[in-house]
Amino acid sequence: MNKVVIYTDGACKGNPGPGGWGVLLRGAGQVEKELFGGEKLTTNNRMELTAVIEALQALKRPCHVHLHVDSKYVLQGASEWLAGWKAKGWRTASKQPVKNVDLWQKLDALLHTAGHHIEWVWVKGHAGDPGNERADMLANRGVEQMMAST
Repeated sequence: MNKVVIYTDGACKGNPGPGGWGVLLRGAGQVEKELFGGEKLTTNNRMELTAVIEALQALKRPCHVHLHVDSKYVLQGASEWLAGWKAKGWRTASKQPVKNVDLWQKLDALLHTAGHHIEWVWVKGHAGDPGNERADMLANRGVEQMMAST
Protein backbone atom coordinates (compact mmCIF):
# COMPACT_ATOMS: atom_id res chain seq x y z
CA MET A 1 0.00 0.00 0.00
CA ASN A 2 1.18 3.49 -0.78
CA LYS A 3 1.79 5.67 2.26
CA VAL A 4 0.11 9.07 2.30
CA VAL A 5 0.24 11.80 4.91
CA ILE A 6 -2.82 14.05 4.91
CA TYR A 7 -3.55 17.28 6.77
CA THR A 8 -7.10 18.63 6.72
CA ASP A 9 -8.75 21.74 8.09
CA GLY A 10 -11.99 23.67 7.92
CA ALA A 11 -12.68 27.36 8.37
CA CYS A 12 -15.81 29.39 8.81
CA LYS A 13 -16.33 33.16 8.91
CA GLY A 14 -19.23 33.16 11.33
CA ASN A 15 -20.76 29.91 12.46
CA PRO A 16 -22.86 29.48 10.40
CA GLY A 17 -21.43 31.60 7.64
CA PRO A 18 -19.17 31.39 4.61
CA GLY A 19 -16.80 28.46 5.00
CA GLY A 20 -13.90 26.67 3.41
CA TRP A 21 -12.01 23.42 3.62
CA GLY A 22 -8.38 22.62 2.85
CA VAL A 23 -6.33 19.47 2.29
CA LEU A 24 -2.61 18.87 2.00
CA LEU A 25 -1.69 15.40 0.66
CA ARG A 26 1.90 14.16 0.79
CA GLY A 27 2.86 11.03 -1.05
CA ALA A 28 6.13 9.25 -1.63
CA GLY A 29 9.14 11.44 -2.22
CA GLN A 30 8.35 15.11 -2.61
CA VAL A 31 4.89 14.62 -4.15
CA GLU A 32 2.35 17.07 -2.71
CA LYS A 33 -1.16 18.00 -3.72
CA GLU A 34 -3.29 20.83 -2.37
CA LEU A 35 -7.10 20.83 -2.48
CA PHE A 36 -9.55 23.45 -1.26
CA GLY A 37 -13.11 24.62 -1.70
CA GLY A 38 -15.88 26.45 0.06
CA GLU A 39 -19.58 26.89 0.67
CA LYS A 40 -21.66 30.03 0.98
CA LEU A 41 -23.50 29.10 4.19
CA THR A 42 -22.09 26.36 6.37
CA THR A 43 -20.54 25.58 9.75
CA ASN A 44 -17.01 24.90 10.91
CA ASN A 45 -17.84 21.27 11.72
CA ARG A 46 -19.25 20.72 8.22
CA MET A 47 -16.08 22.14 6.68
CA GLU A 48 -13.86 19.96 8.89
CA LEU A 49 -15.80 16.87 7.79
CA THR A 50 -15.82 17.95 4.14
CA ALA A 51 -12.03 18.33 4.18
CA VAL A 52 -11.58 14.72 5.34
CA ILE A 53 -14.12 13.43 2.80
CA GLU A 54 -12.48 15.34 -0.07
CA ALA A 55 -9.05 14.10 0.99
CA LEU A 56 -10.07 10.45 1.02
CA GLN A 57 -12.00 10.78 -2.25
CA ALA A 58 -8.86 12.16 -3.91
CA LEU A 59 -6.98 8.90 -3.31
CA LYS A 60 -7.16 6.70 -6.40
CA ARG A 61 -6.24 3.39 -4.75
CA PRO A 62 -6.21 1.96 -1.21
CA CYS A 63 -3.51 3.65 0.87
CA HIS A 64 -1.95 3.58 4.31
CA VAL A 65 -3.05 7.04 5.49
CA HIS A 66 -1.74 9.15 8.35
CA LEU A 67 -4.68 11.56 8.62
CA HIS A 68 -3.97 14.69 10.67
CA VAL A 69 -6.97 16.68 11.93
CA ASP A 70 -7.27 19.50 14.43
CA SER A 71 -10.98 18.82 14.98
CA LYS A 72 -11.80 16.65 17.97
CA TYR A 73 -15.37 16.53 16.62
CA VAL A 74 -14.14 14.72 13.49
CA LEU A 75 -11.57 12.60 15.33
CA GLN A 76 -13.95 11.41 18.04
CA GLY A 77 -16.85 11.08 15.63
CA ALA A 78 -14.90 8.82 13.30
CA SER A 79 -13.05 6.78 15.92
CA GLU A 80 -15.53 6.63 18.83
CA TRP A 81 -19.09 7.69 18.00
CA LEU A 82 -19.74 6.53 14.43
CA ALA A 83 -20.44 2.85 15.17
CA GLY A 84 -22.91 3.74 17.93
CA TRP A 85 -24.69 6.32 15.78
CA LYS A 86 -25.17 3.73 13.04
CA ALA A 87 -26.38 1.10 15.48
CA LYS A 88 -28.95 3.57 16.86
CA GLY A 89 -30.26 4.56 13.42
CA TRP A 90 -28.11 7.73 13.21
CA ARG A 91 -29.23 8.94 16.63
CA THR A 92 -27.05 10.15 19.48
CA ALA A 93 -26.96 8.60 22.94
CA SER A 94 -29.67 11.12 23.91
CA LYS A 95 -31.80 9.89 20.99
CA GLN A 96 -31.36 13.12 19.02
CA PRO A 97 -30.65 13.03 15.27
CA VAL A 98 -26.93 13.12 14.50
CA LYS A 99 -25.92 16.55 13.24
CA ASN A 100 -24.34 16.59 9.78
CA VAL A 101 -25.63 13.07 9.17
CA ASP A 102 -25.24 13.44 5.40
CA LEU A 103 -21.51 14.02 5.77
CA TRP A 104 -21.05 11.37 8.44
CA GLN A 105 -22.73 8.84 6.14
CA LYS A 106 -20.39 9.81 3.28
CA LEU A 107 -17.38 9.49 5.54
CA ASP A 108 -18.62 6.16 6.91
CA ALA A 109 -18.96 4.80 3.37
CA LEU A 110 -15.43 5.93 2.51
CA LEU A 111 -14.01 4.40 5.68
CA HIS A 112 -15.61 1.03 4.93
CA THR A 113 -15.42 0.70 1.15
CA ALA A 114 -12.28 2.50 -0.08
CA GLY A 115 -9.85 -0.02 1.41
CA HIS A 116 -7.67 2.53 3.19
CA HIS A 117 -5.84 1.80 6.42
CA ILE A 118 -6.24 5.06 8.35
CA GLU A 119 -4.27 6.18 11.35
CA TRP A 120 -5.98 9.22 12.86
CA VAL A 121 -3.65 11.84 14.32
CA TRP A 122 -4.88 14.84 16.29
CA VAL A 123 -2.83 18.02 16.05
CA LYS A 124 -3.42 21.21 17.97
CA GLY A 125 -4.68 23.87 15.57
CA HIS A 126 -2.83 27.17 15.17
CA ALA A 127 0.13 25.82 17.13
CA GLY A 128 2.81 25.94 14.44
CA ASP A 129 2.52 22.45 12.92
CA PRO A 130 3.59 23.14 9.30
CA GLY A 131 1.13 20.69 7.71
CA ASN A 132 -1.77 21.96 9.77
CA GLU A 133 -0.86 25.58 9.04
CA ARG A 134 -0.88 24.82 5.29
CA ALA A 135 -4.25 23.07 5.54
CA ASP A 136 -5.58 26.10 7.45
CA MET A 137 -4.25 28.44 4.76
CA LEU A 138 -5.94 26.31 2.09
CA ALA A 139 -9.25 26.32 4.00
CA ASN A 140 -9.10 30.10 4.18
CA ARG A 141 -8.28 30.20 0.46
CA GLY A 142 -11.44 28.15 -0.08
CA VAL A 143 -13.48 30.77 1.82
CA GLU A 144 -11.90 33.61 -0.14
CA GLN A 145 -12.44 31.92 -3.51
CA MET A 146 -16.08 31.17 -2.69
CA MET A 147 -16.75 34.72 -1.48
CA ALA A 148 -15.10 36.20 -4.60
CA SER A 149 -17.37 34.15 -6.86
CA THR A 150 -20.60 35.36 -5.27
